[in-house]
Amino acid sequence: MLNLDSLSMPYSADAEQAVLGCILMEPSCLPQVQLHVRPDFFYVPQHKEIFEIMTTVEASGGRIDPLVVLEQMKLRGATDEAATRNYLRQLAESVPSIRNVEQYAKIVREKYYLRTLINTSREIIEDTASTTDADADLLLDSAEQKIYDIRRGKTTGAPSRLSDIIINEVYDKLNKLNSEDKELYKGFPTGFSDLDSVLTGLHRSDLILIGARPAMGKTSFALNLARNMSLMGKKKVVFFSLEMTKEQLAQRVLCSEARIPSYKMRTGDLDTDEWTRLGIATNVLNDCELYFDDASDITVPEMKAKVRRMRDVDCVVIDYLGLIKSATRKENRVQEVTEITRSLKMMAKDLAVPVVCCAQLSRGTEGRGKSHRPQLADLRESGSIEQDADIVLMLYRAEYYAAEKKDDAKGEPANGEDAPNANEVEIIVAKNRHGPTTTVKLVFDAEHTLFVGIERLRHEM
Repeated sequence: MLNLDSLSMPYSADAEQAVLGCILMEPSCLPQVQLHVRPDFFYVPQHKEIFEIMTTVEASGGRIDPLVVLEQMKLRGATDEAATRNYLRQLAESVPSIRNVEQYAKIVREKYYLRTLINTSREIIEDTASTTDADADLLLDSAEQKIYDIRRGKTTGAPSRLSDIIINEVYDKLNKLNSEDKELYKGFPTGFSDLDSVLTGLHRSDLILIGARPAMGKTSFALNLARNMSLMGKKKVVFFSLEMTKEQLAQRVLCSEARIPSYKMRTGDLDTDEWTRLGIATNVLNDCELYFDDASDITVPEMKAKVRRMRDVDCVVIDYLGLIKSATRKENRVQEVTEITRSLKMMAKDLAVPVVCCAQLSRGTEGRGKSHRPQLADLRESGSIEQDADIVLMLYRAEYYAAEKKDDAKGEPANGEDAPNANEVEIIVAKNRHGPTTTVKLVFDAEHTLFVGIERLRHEM
């Protein structure tokens, strides 16, 4: 039987030396190397230190050469200057070919993953052997998470130093945001430019809550977001619906795209022009990477597992919070919702994707007198919803409450108020961890369950 403790850790000293040597000979190849490796990918401590110095020098705007690296190593406590100088010279002289630097970096990365897999396997065995009464599902979820972290290139080791995070992550992201491929690293566009100007798109690891009273259009709005991100943004989106079937959701998307009233799809009474538009819309949506899951009895860990297995998912949308089943038994619904919202936030963070979840508001909005605009306090069942969410969007249609404001005698708006626009919807940004809170107005085409930005309507006029 294989003994994991007796295994020697895999690494390639030649590949590590080749990577460092290439950078010493041609410093401009460092960004190419950084796409594949980080300092902790190096097994030999001296190699790790040299690479850390190189990234620090490059980030500060300096030029990498053996003398600069030597001086930095001396500052870090290198005692044998002559030996260090000779070793740096050997690194530069032993490079087979600078053109293969990316291949060398990939070898270093693969060896690191193998070492991490060995260490993770040890942890899984120790956790399983030392626990006698743990739930098997919890152990499986923990093991799956650890393996998934390796695949995502994450580490679960010691805390990272501020300077290392700034150099290896903050500056790296800034460089990507200023590169030719900068659109790949920005927030995912929602398809509504006014909303994007406030949110700067939907960002990875964020939990976004869409709150509204029934019949406000939160499901339609969530579908519109999913469609825009997958079709316009070319993103892979998974939509979990705990209330509607896959067929109903697909039909809604198709009706919106073809501009056909949804009731006609239920009756099948389409004219020639509508059949034509339906065919065009079907062709447009053919390459759309939008996936629906209509499992009604599902937990957040189960959603997480499904998304992992699909791989390369860019965004998760859930409709809706009140129907999600708790993964563990709780004494009351408040504790259940607290556990669910925390799990949703952890899913967004662990999978590095934005998670959009619809939530129903309490009846407090309807008993508030003249102003029925929703507030954060209207989120039902638990204060954890507001706490865990990075962004909270609330839908409000004044026309929905217009009947309550009519003057019974005259049949006109009370108190001299103007009649609300029947199609106007306010998207209230009630919480925004990354920017301002404000209100964005959209137009809702109820017949086609379609939200349209006011700026787009002005452009089309």
